[in-house]
Amino acid sequence: MMTVDPTTLAAIVGMASATVLTRLAGFWLVQKITIEGRLAAALEAVPGAILISLIAPIVFAKGPAEGFAGLVTVLIAKRAPALVAVAGGVATVALLRAVLPQNLSL
Repeated sequence: MMTVDPTTLAAIVGMASATVLTRLAGFWLVQKITIEGRLAAALEAVPGAILISLIAPIVFAKGPAEGFAGLVTVLIAKRAPALVAVAGGVATVALLRAVLPQNLSL
């Protein structure tokens, strides 16, 4: 039989509660304020900033397959939604890892 440590359970419940409350507070706040001008422009830039923050460390820390896939991801992101760009990058890196020699470095 599996036992659950009360401290671990409390931490999980606390983190889940904080996540839900943060999301609900965001929805509530968006309904109460008017988003225009500089705030709207800043919020529109958030998806791209998140995409770059996730991709950049991998692109610069790994090999040529990851670098090229990062470039492909950025090019796709210019024309398509972020999810499509990420899927294109993942497909590119998978293909290049299968094709390129493992010990290739630039």
